[in-house]
Amino acid sequence: MLSPFDIANKEFRGAFRGYNQTEVDEFLEEVVRAYEQALAERDELREKLDGINQRLEYYRTLEETLNQTLLVAQGTAEEVKNSARKEADLIVKEAQHQAEKLLADGQAGRQRLENSYQELRKDMQLFKAQLKSLLQTQMELLDNGHWSAGAGE
Repeated sequence: MLSPFDIANKEFRGAFRGYNQTEVDEFLEEVVRAYEQALAERDELREKLDGINQRLEYYRTLEETLNQTLLVAQGTAEEVKNSARKEADLIVKEAQHQAEKLLADGQAGRQRLENSYQELRKDMQLFKAQLKSLLQTQMELLDNGHWSAGAGE
């Protein structure tokens, strides 16, 4: 995988009637900025996903603890047991609801990150194909003699 440093420091050989060096440099700088931004967004989404996963684990642990508490409460009187069970069920449902929401948010963030990554890959492939095509066209022009070597010829 290319890094922003690789893109920024890519050197192209000069060619007769080649690309405008300033335009190529400006475009590469733009690609580097966009790539760095995409990487930063990916890292930010990964951090958010890690936080969400930690909170999800907390809620899973909380749910497990609540279920164990329910087992202990079975030894108490029927009215206390029913009351505690109802309260625990509400807490578990809320924890599950929050966990599902956090998981859905994390999955949506991961999907956005994946979509961004795939979009960047397509852009890079398109840029590469366009550059290759343009270079091939320039080579064909050179090979076919469609350039003038000087005024006297």
